[in-house]
Amino acid sequence: CGEMRHVIGREVTEQIDYVPPQVSAVEHVQLKYGCRHCEETAAEGGPQITTAEKPLSPIEKGLAAPGLLAYVIVSKYGDHLPLYRLERILDRYGISISRSTMGGWMAQSAEALHPLYDRLVHYVKLSNVIHTDDTPVDVLDPTLDHARTGRFWVYVGDALHPYTVFTYTPNRSRDGPLQFLKGWSGYLQADAFGGYDGIYAGDAGGRVIEVACWAHARRYFYEARKTDAAGSTQGLAYIRLLYDVEDEAKRQFASQTEGEEHRSRSAIRYALRQEFAVPRLASFKKWLESQRAESGGPVLPKSPMGQAITYTLNQWEALCVYTTDGDLDIDNNASENANRRVALGRKNWLFCGSDNGGTTAAILFSFIASCQRHEVDPYAYLRDVLSRLPATPVSQLDQLLPDQWKAARAAEAALTPAD
Repeated sequence: CGEMRHVIGREVTEQIDYVPPQVSAVEHVQLKYGCRHCEETAAEGGPQITTAEKPLSPIEKGLAAPGLLAYVIVSKYGDHLPLYRLERILDRYGISISRSTMGGWMAQSAEALHPLYDRLVHYVKLSNVIHTDDTPVDVLDPTLDHARTGRFWVYVGDALHPYTVFTYTPNRSRDGPLQFLKGWSGYLQADAFGGYDGIYAGDAGGRVIEVACWAHARRYFYEARKTDAAGSTQGLAYIRLLYDVEDEAKRQFASQTEGEEHRSRSAIRYALRQEFAVPRLASFKKWLESQRAESGGPVLPKSPMGQAITYTLNQWEALCVYTTDGDLDIDNNASENANRRVALGRKNWLFCGSDNGGTTAAILFSFIASCQRHEVDPYAYLRDVLSRLPATPVSQLDQLLPDQWKAARAAEAALTPAD
Protein backbone atom coordinates (compact mmCIF):
# COMPACT_ATOMS: atom_id res chain seq x y z
CA CYS A 1 0.00 0.00 0.00
CA GLY A 2 3.07 2.27 0.11
CA GLU A 3 3.09 2.74 3.91
CA MET A 4 6.24 2.05 6.05
CA ARG A 5 6.41 -1.44 7.56
CA HIS A 6 7.19 -1.91 11.28
CA VAL A 7 8.95 -4.77 13.10
CA ILE A 8 6.54 -7.38 14.47
CA GLY A 9 9.09 -10.07 15.41
CA ARG A 10 12.35 -11.68 14.39
CA GLU A 11 13.77 -14.99 13.29
CA VAL A 12 17.25 -16.04 14.44
CA THR A 13 19.34 -18.55 12.48
CA GLU A 14 22.58 -19.83 13.99
CA GLN A 15 25.61 -21.10 12.11
CA ILE A 16 28.90 -22.41 13.36
CA ASP A 17 31.89 -20.77 11.69
CA TYR A 18 35.60 -21.47 11.92
CA VAL A 19 38.26 -18.83 12.47
CA PRO A 20 41.78 -20.12 11.73
CA PRO A 21 44.26 -19.74 14.59
CA GLN A 22 46.82 -16.97 14.50
CA VAL A 23 50.54 -17.15 15.17
CA SER A 24 51.90 -13.99 16.74
CA ALA A 25 55.26 -12.75 17.96
CA VAL A 26 55.44 -11.83 21.66
CA GLU A 27 58.08 -9.24 22.55
CA HIS A 28 59.53 -9.11 26.05
CA VAL A 29 60.99 -5.65 26.65
CA GLN A 30 63.57 -5.45 29.44
CA LEU A 31 64.30 -1.90 30.56
CA LYS A 32 67.83 -1.05 31.66
CA TYR A 33 68.35 1.33 34.56
CA GLY A 34 71.46 3.38 35.26
CA CYS A 35 72.41 5.70 38.14
CA ARG A 36 73.27 9.27 37.05
CA HIS A 37 74.83 10.01 40.41
CA CYS A 38 77.28 7.14 40.03
CA GLU A 39 78.11 8.27 36.50
CA GLU A 40 78.73 11.85 37.60
CA THR A 41 80.80 10.96 40.61
CA ALA A 42 82.68 8.15 38.86
CA ALA A 43 81.91 5.90 41.79
CA GLU A 44 84.14 2.96 42.38
CA GLY A 45 83.25 0.10 40.06
CA GLY A 46 81.86 2.33 37.32
CA PRO A 47 78.24 3.04 36.42
CA GLN A 48 75.66 0.91 38.26
CA ILE A 49 73.39 -0.60 35.55
CA THR A 50 70.48 -2.93 36.29
CA THR A 51 68.30 -4.75 33.76
CA ALA A 52 64.73 -5.72 34.58
CA GLU A 53 64.23 -9.45 34.90
CA LYS A 54 62.89 -11.35 31.92
CA PRO A 55 59.81 -13.55 32.48
CA LEU A 56 60.80 -17.16 33.06
CA SER A 57 60.32 -19.51 30.11
CA PRO A 58 59.91 -23.29 30.01
CA ILE A 59 62.72 -23.38 27.42
CA GLU A 60 65.56 -21.06 28.31
CA LYS A 61 66.29 -18.67 25.42
CA GLY A 62 63.77 -20.63 23.37
CA LEU A 63 61.85 -19.17 20.46
CA ALA A 64 58.58 -20.95 21.31
CA ALA A 65 56.19 -19.41 23.83
CA PRO A 66 54.13 -21.71 26.09
CA GLY A 67 51.09 -21.46 23.80
CA LEU A 68 53.00 -22.71 20.76
CA LEU A 69 54.63 -25.50 22.76
CA ALA A 70 51.22 -26.60 24.05
CA TYR A 71 49.81 -26.52 20.50
CA VAL A 72 52.58 -28.77 19.14
CA ILE A 73 52.37 -31.19 22.09
CA VAL A 74 48.60 -31.60 21.81
CA SER A 75 48.72 -31.83 18.02
CA LYS A 76 51.24 -34.65 18.02
CA TYR A 77 50.46 -36.60 21.19
CA GLY A 78 46.76 -35.81 21.47
CA ASP A 79 45.64 -35.47 17.85
CA HIS A 80 48.30 -37.83 16.39
CA LEU A 81 49.69 -35.39 13.81
CA PRO A 82 53.30 -36.08 12.77
CA LEU A 83 55.62 -33.10 12.88
CA TYR A 84 56.03 -32.90 9.11
CA ARG A 85 52.29 -32.18 8.83
CA LEU A 86 52.52 -29.57 11.57
CA GLU A 87 55.38 -28.01 9.64
CA ARG A 88 53.04 -27.52 6.67
CA ILE A 89 50.15 -26.33 8.84
CA LEU A 90 52.28 -23.66 10.53
CA ASP A 91 53.63 -22.61 7.15
CA ARG A 92 50.05 -21.81 6.08
CA TYR A 93 49.83 -19.48 9.08
CA GLY A 94 52.90 -17.62 7.91
CA ILE A 95 55.56 -19.12 10.16
CA SER A 96 58.35 -21.42 9.00
CA ILE A 97 59.47 -23.91 11.66
CA SER A 98 61.25 -27.14 10.75
CA ARG A 99 60.17 -30.48 12.13
CA SER A 100 63.62 -30.96 13.67
CA THR A 101 63.17 -27.73 15.64
CA MET A 102 59.76 -28.86 16.87
CA GLY A 103 61.23 -32.23 17.82
CA GLY A 104 63.78 -30.40 19.97
CA TRP A 105 60.97 -28.39 21.56
CA MET A 106 59.18 -31.62 22.51
CA ALA A 107 62.29 -32.97 24.23
CA GLN A 108 62.83 -29.69 26.09
CA SER A 109 59.16 -29.50 27.08
CA ALA A 110 59.30 -33.03 28.46
CA GLU A 111 62.41 -32.08 30.43
CA ALA A 112 60.64 -29.02 31.85
CA LEU A 113 57.59 -31.11 32.77
CA HIS A 114 59.63 -33.93 34.29
CA PRO A 115 59.32 -32.77 37.94
CA LEU A 116 55.52 -32.68 37.54
CA TYR A 117 55.62 -36.06 35.77
CA ASP A 118 57.43 -37.46 38.81
CA ARG A 119 54.48 -36.33 40.94
CA LEU A 120 52.10 -38.22 38.62
CA VAL A 121 54.23 -41.33 39.07
CA HIS A 122 54.31 -40.83 42.84
CA TYR A 123 50.53 -40.72 43.13
CA VAL A 124 49.91 -43.63 40.74
CA LYS A 125 52.19 -45.75 42.94
CA LEU A 126 50.03 -44.88 45.97
CA SER A 127 47.13 -46.71 44.31
CA ASN A 128 45.84 -49.95 45.76
CA VAL A 129 44.95 -51.08 42.23
CA ILE A 130 47.03 -50.42 39.11
CA HIS A 131 46.09 -51.43 35.58
CA THR A 132 49.03 -51.95 33.25
CA ASP A 133 49.67 -52.99 29.66
CA ASP A 134 52.34 -52.50 27.02
CA THR A 135 52.36 -51.82 23.29
CA PRO A 136 55.20 -51.90 20.73
CA VAL A 137 56.66 -48.99 18.80
CA ASP A 138 59.27 -48.88 16.03
CA VAL A 139 62.44 -47.03 17.03
CA LEU A 140 65.14 -45.82 14.65
CA ASP A 141 68.66 -46.97 15.44
CA PRO A 142 71.61 -45.55 13.44
CA THR A 143 73.60 -48.75 14.09
CA LEU A 144 71.00 -50.89 12.31
CA ASP A 145 69.63 -50.98 8.76
CA HIS A 146 66.10 -51.42 10.10
CA ALA A 147 63.95 -50.13 12.93
CA ARG A 148 63.94 -52.08 16.18
CA THR A 149 61.03 -52.50 18.58
CA GLY A 150 60.67 -50.49 21.76
CA ARG A 151 57.82 -50.55 24.26
CA PHE A 152 55.43 -48.10 25.84
CA TRP A 153 54.02 -49.19 29.21
CA VAL A 154 50.95 -47.60 30.75
CA TYR A 155 50.03 -47.55 34.44
CA VAL A 156 46.50 -46.46 35.32
CA GLY A 157 45.98 -45.33 38.91
CA ASP A 158 42.83 -46.14 40.89
CA ALA A 159 39.89 -43.83 41.67
CA LEU A 160 41.68 -42.24 44.65
CA HIS A 161 44.78 -41.55 42.53
CA PRO A 162 43.25 -40.76 39.12
CA TYR A 163 46.30 -40.32 36.92
CA THR A 164 47.60 -42.25 33.93
CA VAL A 165 51.34 -42.60 33.46
CA PHE A 166 53.37 -43.91 30.52
CA THR A 167 56.95 -45.11 30.51
CA TYR A 168 59.22 -46.23 27.68
CA THR A 169 61.74 -49.07 27.51
CA PRO A 170 63.95 -50.10 24.58
CA ASN A 171 62.66 -53.71 24.81
CA ARG A 172 59.99 -55.87 26.45
CA SER A 173 62.10 -57.29 29.26
CA ARG A 174 60.63 -57.42 32.75
CA ASP A 175 63.04 -54.69 33.89
CA GLY A 176 60.60 -51.95 32.84
CA PRO A 177 57.65 -52.86 35.07
CA LEU A 178 60.00 -54.22 37.73
CA GLN A 179 61.70 -50.85 38.06
CA PHE A 180 58.46 -48.85 37.99
CA LEU A 181 56.73 -51.03 40.60
CA LYS A 182 59.74 -51.36 42.87
CA GLY A 183 58.56 -51.40 46.48
CA TRP A 184 54.87 -51.17 45.54
CA SER A 185 52.18 -53.40 47.06
CA GLY A 186 48.64 -53.88 45.83
CA TYR A 187 46.57 -55.42 43.04
CA LEU A 188 48.15 -55.44 39.58
CA GLN A 189 45.68 -56.04 36.75
CA ALA A 190 47.46 -57.10 33.57
CA ASP A 191 47.59 -59.71 30.82
CA ALA A 192 49.44 -63.00 31.16
CA PHE A 193 52.85 -61.59 30.09
CA GLY A 194 55.53 -63.69 31.79
CA GLY A 195 57.56 -60.60 32.68
CA TYR A 196 55.13 -59.87 35.51
CA ASP A 197 55.70 -63.24 37.19
CA GLY A 198 58.72 -62.01 39.11
CA ILE A 199 56.74 -59.02 40.38
CA TYR A 200 54.02 -61.35 41.73
CA ALA A 201 56.78 -63.44 43.33
CA GLY A 202 58.07 -60.40 45.23
CA ASP A 203 61.09 -59.50 43.10
CA ALA A 204 60.02 -55.83 43.14
CA GLY A 205 60.12 -55.75 46.93
CA GLY A 206 56.37 -55.51 47.52
CA ARG A 207 53.37 -57.79 47.89
CA VAL A 208 51.67 -57.71 44.50
CA ILE A 209 48.50 -59.71 43.81
CA GLU A 210 47.84 -60.76 40.23
CA VAL A 211 44.45 -59.86 38.75
CA ALA A 212 43.88 -61.34 35.30
CA CYS A 213 41.66 -59.97 32.55
CA TRP A 214 38.44 -61.58 31.38
CA ALA A 215 38.54 -59.57 28.16
CA HIS A 216 41.78 -61.37 27.24
CA ALA A 217 40.25 -64.76 28.06
CA ARG A 218 37.14 -63.92 26.04
CA ARG A 219 39.28 -63.09 23.02
CA TYR A 220 40.54 -66.68 22.83
CA PHE A 221 37.00 -68.06 22.75
CA TYR A 222 35.98 -65.53 20.13
CA GLU A 223 38.90 -66.49 17.89
CA ALA A 224 37.87 -70.16 18.14
CA ARG A 225 34.42 -69.53 16.65
CA LYS A 226 35.46 -70.55 13.11
CA THR A 227 36.69 -74.01 14.10
CA ASP A 228 34.31 -74.78 16.98
CA ALA A 229 31.21 -72.63 16.75
CA ALA A 230 29.26 -74.55 19.40
CA GLY A 231 32.05 -74.58 21.99
CA SER A 232 32.96 -70.96 21.29
CA THR A 233 29.34 -69.86 21.69
CA GLN A 234 29.01 -71.73 24.99
CA GLY A 235 32.23 -70.23 26.38
CA LEU A 236 31.24 -66.73 25.32
CA ALA A 237 27.82 -67.23 26.93
CA TYR A 238 29.41 -68.09 30.27
CA ILE A 239 31.57 -64.97 30.09
CA ARG A 240 28.53 -62.89 29.11
CA LEU A 241 26.86 -64.03 32.35
CA LEU A 242 29.84 -62.68 34.30
CA TYR A 243 29.55 -59.31 32.57
CA ASP A 244 25.80 -59.28 33.28
CA VAL A 245 26.69 -59.08 36.96
CA GLU A 246 28.87 -56.04 36.27
CA ASP A 247 26.04 -54.40 34.31
CA GLU A 248 23.63 -55.00 37.17
CA ALA A 249 26.08 -53.35 39.58
CA LYS A 250 26.16 -50.28 37.35
CA ARG A 251 22.36 -50.16 37.21
CA GLN A 252 22.02 -50.40 40.98
CA PHE A 253 24.63 -47.73 41.52
CA ALA A 254 22.90 -45.36 39.07
CA SER A 255 19.39 -46.04 40.41
CA GLN A 256 20.09 -44.94 43.99
CA THR A 257 17.95 -41.90 44.72
CA GLU A 258 19.19 -38.79 46.49
CA GLY A 259 17.22 -39.52 49.66
CA GLU A 260 18.25 -43.13 50.29
CA GLU A 261 21.38 -44.27 52.04
CA HIS A 262 24.03 -44.76 49.40
CA ARG A 263 26.21 -47.81 49.27
CA SER A 264 29.58 -47.45 47.67
CA ARG A 265 30.21 -48.81 44.20
CA SER A 266 32.69 -51.21 45.77
CA ALA A 267 30.08 -52.64 48.17
CA ILE A 268 27.49 -53.08 45.40
CA ARG A 269 29.96 -54.87 43.16
CA TYR A 270 31.26 -57.13 45.92
CA ALA A 271 27.80 -58.25 47.07
CA LEU A 272 26.59 -59.01 43.55
CA ARG A 273 29.75 -60.86 42.59
CA GLN A 274 29.60 -63.05 45.68
CA GLU A 275 25.93 -63.85 45.08
CA PHE A 276 25.98 -64.40 41.32
CA ALA A 277 29.49 -64.37 39.79
CA VAL A 278 31.09 -66.90 42.15
CA PRO A 279 28.60 -69.72 41.42
CA ARG A 280 28.69 -68.91 37.69
CA LEU A 281 32.47 -69.17 37.75
CA ALA A 282 32.24 -72.55 39.42
CA SER A 283 29.87 -73.79 36.70
CA PHE A 284 32.11 -72.36 33.98
CA LYS A 285 35.21 -74.09 35.35
CA LYS A 286 33.37 -77.42 35.56
CA TRP A 287 32.31 -77.04 31.93
CA LEU A 288 35.84 -76.10 30.81
CA GLU A 289 37.35 -79.17 32.46
CA SER A 290 34.72 -81.42 30.92
CA GLN A 291 35.63 -80.21 27.40
CA ARG A 292 39.29 -81.19 27.57
CA ALA A 293 40.34 -84.31 25.67
CA GLU A 294 42.25 -85.67 28.69
CA SER A 295 38.97 -85.58 30.62
CA GLY A 296 37.11 -87.38 27.88
CA GLY A 297 35.88 -84.21 26.22
CA PRO A 298 35.82 -83.39 22.50
CA VAL A 299 38.38 -80.55 22.44
CA LEU A 300 41.96 -81.25 21.36
CA PRO A 301 44.60 -79.27 23.29
CA LYS A 302 46.26 -77.67 20.24
CA SER A 303 43.03 -76.54 18.59
CA PRO A 304 41.97 -72.87 18.94
CA MET A 305 39.26 -73.96 21.39
CA GLY A 306 41.79 -76.06 23.28
CA GLN A 307 44.10 -73.06 23.57
CA ALA A 308 41.22 -70.96 24.88
CA ILE A 309 40.44 -73.55 27.55
CA THR A 310 44.11 -73.99 28.50
CA TYR A 311 44.67 -70.22 28.80
CA THR A 312 41.58 -69.76 30.95
CA LEU A 313 42.32 -72.66 33.31
CA ASN A 314 45.99 -71.68 33.64
CA GLN A 315 44.88 -68.18 34.64
CA TRP A 316 41.87 -69.33 36.65
CA GLU A 317 42.99 -68.23 40.12
CA ALA A 318 43.98 -64.77 38.87
CA LEU A 319 40.79 -64.53 36.82
CA CYS A 320 38.71 -65.08 39.98
CA VAL A 321 40.52 -62.53 42.18
CA TYR A 322 38.24 -59.71 41.01
CA THR A 323 35.34 -61.25 42.96
CA THR A 324 37.17 -60.76 46.28
CA ASP A 325 37.27 -56.94 46.18
CA GLY A 326 34.67 -54.54 44.80
CA ASP A 327 37.37 -52.05 43.84
CA LEU A 328 38.69 -54.43 41.20
CA ASP A 329 37.50 -54.50 37.59
CA ILE A 330 36.54 -57.63 35.73
CA ASP A 331 38.95 -56.79 32.92
CA ASN A 332 41.98 -54.71 32.03
CA ASN A 333 40.21 -52.52 29.47
CA ALA A 334 41.23 -49.35 31.35
CA SER A 335 44.88 -49.79 30.36
CA GLU A 336 44.09 -51.08 26.86
CA ASN A 337 41.97 -47.99 26.20
CA ALA A 338 44.77 -45.78 27.49
CA ASN A 339 47.23 -47.46 25.13
CA ARG A 340 44.92 -46.83 22.19
CA ARG A 341 46.31 -43.31 21.80
CA VAL A 342 49.74 -44.82 21.16
CA ALA A 343 48.31 -47.16 18.52
CA LEU A 344 46.55 -44.28 16.76
CA GLY A 345 49.67 -42.13 16.85
CA ARG A 346 51.82 -44.99 15.62
CA LYS A 347 49.78 -45.17 12.41
CA ASN A 348 50.58 -41.51 11.73
CA TRP A 349 54.05 -40.65 12.99
CA LEU A 350 55.15 -44.31 12.44
CA PHE A 351 58.20 -44.44 14.74
CA CYS A 352 60.24 -42.80 17.49
CA GLY A 353 63.49 -41.25 16.35
CA SER A 354 65.47 -42.66 19.29
CA ASP A 355 65.13 -44.06 22.80
CA ASN A 356 65.22 -40.49 24.10
CA GLY A 357 62.32 -39.73 21.76
CA GLY A 358 60.42 -42.64 23.32
CA THR A 359 60.97 -41.22 26.81
CA THR A 360 59.84 -37.79 25.63
CA ALA A 361 56.67 -39.29 24.15
CA ALA A 362 55.94 -41.25 27.35
CA ILE A 363 56.09 -38.10 29.49
CA LEU A 364 53.89 -36.07 27.16
CA PHE A 365 51.42 -38.94 26.68
CA SER A 366 51.05 -39.02 30.46
CA PHE A 367 49.80 -35.43 30.63
CA ILE A 368 47.48 -35.82 27.64
CA ALA A 369 45.96 -39.00 29.12
CA SER A 370 45.60 -37.56 32.63
CA CYS A 371 43.93 -34.43 31.25
CA GLN A 372 41.51 -36.57 29.26
CA ARG A 373 40.71 -38.59 32.39
CA HIS A 374 39.65 -35.39 34.19
CA GLU A 375 37.93 -33.84 31.16
CA VAL A 376 40.49 -31.04 31.06
CA ASP A 377 41.36 -29.23 27.82
CA PRO A 378 45.00 -30.34 27.39
CA TYR A 379 45.93 -27.22 25.40
CA ALA A 380 44.63 -24.79 28.05
CA TYR A 381 46.24 -26.90 30.78
CA LEU A 382 49.67 -27.22 29.17
CA ARG A 383 49.79 -23.58 28.12
CA ASP A 384 49.11 -22.44 31.68
CA VAL A 385 51.33 -25.04 33.35
CA LEU A 386 54.30 -24.41 31.04
CA SER A 387 53.97 -20.69 31.84
CA ARG A 388 53.86 -21.22 35.59
CA LEU A 389 56.14 -24.21 36.04
CA PRO A 390 59.52 -22.38 35.93
CA ALA A 391 58.49 -20.17 38.88
CA THR A 392 56.67 -22.86 40.88
CA PRO A 393 58.52 -24.25 43.94
CA VAL A 394 58.81 -28.02 44.20
CA SER A 395 56.62 -27.94 47.32
CA GLN A 396 53.74 -26.47 45.27
CA LEU A 397 53.95 -28.71 42.21
CA ASP A 398 50.85 -30.69 43.23
CA GLN A 399 48.76 -27.59 42.54
CA LEU A 400 49.57 -28.08 38.85
CA LEU A 401 48.28 -31.65 38.63
CA PRO A 402 45.32 -31.84 36.21
CA ASP A 403 42.57 -32.45 38.78
CA GLN A 404 43.83 -29.77 41.19
CA TRP A 405 44.38 -27.35 38.31
CA LYS A 406 40.81 -27.94 37.15
CA ALA A 407 39.43 -27.40 40.66
CA ALA A 408 41.38 -24.15 41.06
CA ARG A 409 40.11 -22.84 37.73
CA ALA A 410 36.54 -23.73 38.69
CA ALA A 411 36.93 -21.90 42.02
CA GLU A 412 38.31 -18.83 40.24
CA ALA A 413 35.38 -18.86 37.79
CA ALA A 414 32.89 -19.09 40.68
CA LEU A 415 34.42 -15.98 42.30
CA THR A 416 34.43 -13.98 39.07
CA PRO A 417 31.26 -11.86 38.82
CA ALA A 418 29.15 -12.51 35.73
CA ASP A 419 28.94 -9.72 33.16
